[in-house]
Amino acid sequence: MKRIIWAIQAVLFYLFTLLIAALPRSQSIRIGKKTGIFLFNILHGRRSIAIDNISRALPFMKRHPSWTGEFETAEEIALTTFMNLGISIVEVCRLYHGKGGDLIDSMEIHGLEDFQHAKEKGNGVLCVSGHCGNWELISLSFKRHLNENVWAIARMQNNPYLNTIIEKMRVGYGNKVIYSKAALRPILSVIKNKGVIGMLTDQAVSEENGALIEFLGRKAWANKAPVVIARKTGAPIVPVFGYRDNNRHILTFHPEYQMCGDRTEEGTQQDIQALSRYLEEFVCAHPADWYWVHRRWKRAGQNISDNITN
Repeated sequence: MKRIIWAIQAVLFYLFTLLIAALPRSQSIRIGKKTGIFLFNILHGRRSIAIDNISRALPFMKRHPSWTGEFETAEEIALTTFMNLGISIVEVCRLYHGKGGDLIDSMEIHGLEDFQHAKEKGNGVLCVSGHCGNWELISLSFKRHLNENVWAIARMQNNPYLNTIIEKMRVGYGNKVIYSKAALRPILSVIKNKGVIGMLTDQAVSEENGALIEFLGRKAWANKAPVVIARKTGAPIVPVFGYRDNNRHILTFHPEYQMCGDRTEEGTQQDIQALSRYLEEFVCAHPADWYWVHRRWKRAGQNISDNITN
């Protein structure tokens, strides 16, 4: 019975992508925003999570030097976040059916030389990011703009039919997929062959796999995998983030992160905390371009100091 339900879900999703991809590109933004508003109104649980997360982080963000003052309330940010997600869904539908070339070509790339410097070291590259902007589009754009096939670390969907649809899109633009379960061995193999790994490391992890850090004014468990892998392989870590600017996407590579050199647990925490500051700065500058709807701070306990640490 479960497989029948999964199959129906996959068919409906495919038909939806087909319908959206058939519409003119000029309507993508309008349709995407309406899709996001619709999701905002019907996904009560996810909307509540987003508003709660933003409400708790907003005092911190408003004091941060990167805050732009574009929004006043958590509800405003949450609604705009859902609208951006709706636009991303429409864009992904077009990408799936091979109609995303104009989106990729129109992207504005900053800091490309920072990625190239890291790649020239010959140890592979760990591109570390979060669920920012249209993260699927950003990952798929690497082949076009960097002339690199990227191995994306992804969680396998519970619905295998839906997973097949999503994987087809990812590999269709030159990327490869490594699923997060038992991912370490294939990651090390890619790095050994001087490849590029893309990791989204902004979701909560277990205590076993994480370091307890400060993020947007509260304690959070952060994934320590990038630091562990970088130490083991010598691969440089390059933070990279993308956001939406009206009808185009901006992608920014930062200079290689310089590890602290301390290989103790305290050193690991120091490096993970420093890497989290990149995301923190991004979120404060572009609050509606981050995926607020997941429980980022679960299992981490109480709020931390109100002070901003840069």
